Amino acid sequence: MNQVLNFNVGLLGHVDSGKTSLAKALSTTASTASFDKNPQSQERGITLDLGFSSFAVPIPKHLEGKGYETLQFTLVDCPGHASLIKTVIGGAQIIDLMILVIDITKGIQTQTAECLIIGEITCDKMLIVLNKIDLLKPESKLQQIEKMSKRLRKTLQNTKFAEAPMVSVAAVPGGAEVGQNQSEGIQTLIDFLMNLTYIPTRSEDGDFIFAVDHCFSIRGQGTVMTGTVLSGSIGINDTIEIPELKIQKKVKSMQIFKKAVSKAKQGDRVGICVTQFDPKQLERGLLCTPKSIVAINACVVALQRIKYFKSSCESKSKIHVTAGHHTILGRATFFSLPKSSSAETALDRINFDFDREYLYESDLPSNDSSDTPAKNYFALIEFEKAIHAKTCRLAFHGHSVYGITEKDYEETVLPRLKIYKNKTREGVVERVMDEYTVIAKSIFKKETNIQLFSNLKVTLSTGETGFIEGSFGQSGKVKLRFPDGLTQELLNSIELKKAKSKSKEGADTKIKSVLVQLKFKRYIYDKKKKMIQN
Repeated sequence: MNQVLNFNVGLLGHVDSGKTSLAKALSTTASTASFDKNPQSQERGITLDLGFSSFAVPIPKHLEGKGYETLQFTLVDCPGHASLIKTVIGGAQIIDLMILVIDITKGIQTQTAECLIIGEITCDKMLIVLNKIDLLKPESKLQQIEKMSKRLRKTLQNTKFAEAPMVSVAAVPGGAEVGQNQSEGIQTLIDFLMNLTYIPTRSEDGDFIFAVDHCFSIRGQGTVMTGTVLSGSIGINDTIEIPELKIQKKVKSMQIFKKAVSKAKQGDRVGICVTQFDPKQLERGLLCTPKSIVAINACVVALQRIKYFKSSCESKSKIHVTAGHHTILGRATFFSLPKSSSAETALDRINFDFDREYLYESDLPSNDSSDTPAKNYFALIEFEKAIHAKTCRLAFHGHSVYGITEKDYEETVLPRLKIYKNKTREGVVERVMDEYTVIAKSIFKKETNIQLFSNLKVTLSTGETGFIEGSFGQSGKVKLRFPDGLTQELLNSIELKKAKSKSKEGADTKIKSVLVQLKFKRYIYDKKKKMIQN
């Protein structure tokens, strides 16, 4: 039996860079959703949805002896329009290699840069295609290609793709309106693709999880869901679950690019036919082994801020979260785990643990912040209803380290999450009662319940450490007790201040006040709002 290695290649780039034309020039087999078959795509002349097509070549020499005879490239044609970035992210999460398509007459554009960022997050290999070289002046074509290549190398020098190969092509010489002209540079592109191909990690073990990107009915046969196997494997007559709809279906038949198959495994692009249901119920979604996926209301994410995002990332702000083919609205609360020791490994610092304490971050620092390398950042993301919006830009990325399934998580789970804020209150010493006791003012307001702060530690600017003994009078003043006694320096300064205040000639002499500082922390999800000191 001819063993086929399926290799998923994403075509990403700015709108109108020629991605779909390139897919057509490369492909020999088209799926039911390829080459802008969507009526709206044809009407508007741009790609609006993911398109899938394929072509096959003999297994390249560097992969011979690995058990495969044929290499099948599955092309994932992603939209380039700014408002469809969520669709691009969904497509990029299933690829093994990325082709960044650039209109050579325009160079790097806004969405080109965003696609480059997505590539850095989702894959390790990239091939750059400089398209539309037929639009260059023949007498200076080589010089213009060389000039653009150098410019791109400079752009890529601080990314993981600094050494990415570049290929110059003309997918549709003269433009689509000219007709079916012979494409230029396509065989060279295929050769580069074959050389870059590797054997991705594929496993049939574990639960079956399948990312659905299109769903439609075939009269007399059933409902077909097309997509990519993310994990595990699937066979005919297996029972699968659509968790979003809470229904289970039996697999009737399967096809991989119009060829009937009895089994599909991780990485395969496949169409799965099940008993009939309304396809409008599942435009995007997941299939899985029954009961292997549960809905979560919130999650903790280990994250990295994207260095090109220049706006603020404030805690409690609403963000768009894209996971798979879904984008939903959530509220993010950022927190960090400071690096505690040189012996602590990277894995230790990303492993989330309810028993550890985390520092609340009002704003996620930018990557050029001096303390970024010393901390590991997380976010609690609380999900809301899914929405479709035009403002999904790339601020940070990460992976879920703890999923919260409980609906009453605000009462049962969040109080266990030890995210704290550091608090500081300051006042001044008003007078000394004796060598162990002082009265301080301006730490609290008149209406403050000072009893809640009893026995908390305070520090004076002269170095003494004591505690709050209780309130003094009705104006918010407090009595502070210092078990080790006050220093002579403090006693002298207080007496000097008294003397100067009574003396007319010393009225203009400024005596530095003795400051009182109270430091504590509070867990942001503690209903009792306890004050904690180390």
